[in-house]
Amino acid sequence: MVDSDVPPAVELRHITKKFPGVVANSDVNLIVRRGTVHAIVGENGAGKSTLMKTLYGMHKPEEGTIGIDGEIVTLASPADAISLGIGMVHQHFQLADNLTVLENVVLGDEPTRAGWLDFKAARTRINEIAEQYGLEVDPDVLVEELGVGDRQRVEILKVLYRGARTLILDEPTAVLVPQEVDELFDALRELKDEGLAIIFISHKLDEVLKVADEITVIRRGTTVASVLPSQVTSKQLAELMVGSELPTPQTHESTVTDVAELRLDGVSLMSDAGRPLLRDVSFVIHRGEVLGIAGVEGNGQAELVETVMGMRTPTSGTVALAGEDITGWSTRRRRENGIAYIPEDRNRHGLLMEASLWANRMLGHQTMAPNSRGPFIDRKGARADTQRIVESYDVRTPSIDVLASSLSGGNQQKLIVGREMSGRPTVLIAAHPTRGVDVGAQAAIWGLLRDARRQGLAVLLISADLDELIGLSDSIKVILRGRFVADADPQHVTPEQLGSAMTGAGGQ
Repeated sequence: MVDSDVPPAVELRHITKKFPGVVANSDVNLIVRRGTVHAIVGENGAGKSTLMKTLYGMHKPEEGTIGIDGEIVTLASPADAISLGIGMVHQHFQLADNLTVLENVVLGDEPTRAGWLDFKAARTRINEIAEQYGLEVDPDVLVEELGVGDRQRVEILKVLYRGARTLILDEPTAVLVPQEVDELFDALRELKDEGLAIIFISHKLDEVLKVADEITVIRRGTTVASVLPSQVTSKQLAELMVGSELPTPQTHESTVTDVAELRLDGVSLMSDAGRPLLRDVSFVIHRGEVLGIAGVEGNGQAELVETVMGMRTPTSGTVALAGEDITGWSTRRRRENGIAYIPEDRNRHGLLMEASLWANRMLGHQTMAPNSRGPFIDRKGARADTQRIVESYDVRTPSIDVLASSLSGGNQQKLIVGREMSGRPTVLIAAHPTRGVDVGAQAAIWGLLRDARRQGLAVLLISADLDELIGLSDSIKVILRGRFVADADPQHVTPEQLGSAMTGAGGQ
């Protein structure tokens, strides 16, 4: 229950933040009340991240004021924000895998007694917080042994342990299966019942409508609406964000042929320590077919992709492209023979963040036209084709000469998709192709995949978005602990049924 006499947890008034050549936020207003979940939605590049970084003390605005619990404050650093009870849980978890839950939670804020670390007091405090808010997790287990949902609980415990009363959650459901999303929402209800304020950033409008008490829409750097979930539909929210209807990934007509483009037979992979990462994996993808892979992250999807791309050599089994055994081929040779790749982590494997957009256009394609002419780099050709990609794929940038790091996540993703779809590939390995992008970019990528499939592209699709997986795939395989445990028909399976199979609860 919101007390109208209590000052807002957060009150941003007329916030303007500029970077060279870009106005990221312009006259933004936002009021977040205690005991509520306040969602912020908007396209990639709309200014959501900049605004949250300003609230978290990472940016100083040129104009406007920040109010915390009724007091105007100046935030010079995240330490200032933390001291005022603001905590931020980032989309990409910031945990040390080789430390325990307890060690991760107290890292940088270790309790001491008589000059010694007091882990007993820390364990007691963590257990109290976990029980109070329904965030139970074993404090003594190594983080590397945890699933995605438990890792997120650890991140939330970290900020609560430091006394946060206002939580910023950036895309918190991006990597969760449906059951984990429900558990997170249960925890958020506990938090707001205790008077905490939660700022929830998401591109998933159905989830926003389910969990939020209030919604603020940001478009092109400024706030355009604040609404109650009962007042809007997903379609109306999408129109406020991007001026178009909410897209769906649904694919209706079948384009599958009998021509096999990519085949894996009995592929197994062992870690250096002798642990099985992939176990007897076999499948075939035909021309014009999308094969979807469903699984909780960390169950072999990344290793499967890296094996197909030649980044790992299987312990046994074969990989074939258009009937030819390519198991021993290099990654470059596979690319030159028609395999395109949208990586799971665009920062690590998709882009050179401190290189220009036109240099990133060449990445992985530097031996192919229009990026090369004979043995030489064709700078003019690469620049011209980068400009084509920027225009064709709506990559919002002031110039092709800016660094990739200056783009929003969604615009980085559109640049990668445009690059990988250049050169008419025959096989596309798409790992989470719409992760972290807004409904507009998502619709564009879905449309691109549908068009390419219609033209004969064979697609291996890995996605944590089960609606996307069901909507785009012609067939689905479920992977668990490195092996396929179930097949699903996208025409009949539900996200809940997939989620059960993914967690081993489906009787597989």
